[in-house]
Amino acid sequence: MQYEVAAYSDVGMKKKTNQDSVLIRVADTIQGEAILAVLCDGMGGLAKGELASATLVKAFSDWFSEVFPGIIRSGYSVEKVSDSWKKLIDRINCLIWDYSEKNNLRMGTTAVVLLLFQDKYLVMNVGDSRAYLLTNTIAQITKDQTYVQREIDMGRMTLEEAERHSHRNVLLQCVGASEMVHPDVYQGKIVRNSVFLLCSDGFRHKVSAQEIYEKMKPEAMVTYEQMMKNAEYLTDENKRRSEEDNISVAMVKIY
Repeated sequence: MQYEVAAYSDVGMKKKTNQDSVLIRVADTIQGEAILAVLCDGMGGLAKGELASATLVKAFSDWFSEVFPGIIRSGYSVEKVSDSWKKLIDRINCLIWDYSEKNNLRMGTTAVVLLLFQDKYLVMNVGDSRAYLLTNTIAQITKDQTYVQREIDMGRMTLEEAERHSHRNVLLQCVGASEMVHPDVYQGKIVRNSVFLLCSDGFRHKVSAQEIYEKMKPEAMVTYEQMMKNAEYLTDENKRRSEEDNISVAMVKIY
């Protein structure tokens, strides 16, 4: 598997701190190269959201160094990784929840996590940070854990109504905001000449999926410099259209 990775994050137009945290790590293993990408969008105001997102990102970084090699040695499977990730999410959820309760705070973080290994991808999602797969089209891998997405699924709201709804940013789940959390997991086969993209909601509020595709389709993402330039362009376009949130994206191009 040949690849290029890049990440871009911007504080945005309004917030004083960047509460998004982004991680991309690459490792040579006894069974080939592995790529881990994590993007978390913290909530809670000022340093609280930043602390929540950074805590979860560090936990996944430690997992990649300390737990993942053991999973490979014991016989790799996406099911083993998924179970391990769920335990990690539960542990950090309890950690943030307990800290918030003791300090009379409200804080939490979304999470979207991607592992590329051998010929498979695994994605885990909590909240409304998203994973996309770009080939000859753009496909959203994850489903938002939000009020409006639930209403769409129940047939009580259209996509157009959801985009204008006053509760469009209300999350049903995030890590650290309740005593229990239930991640969604997705898996599939890696295909050549594709791009995996993880992003916070600030990256895609003001631009369409088609606009994202035009700038980040595989043929537009040949080099690291192009990847960063296109991520900066879409970030600036969001800000030009008055996006006020932090804006972050992680990209993996598969050749």
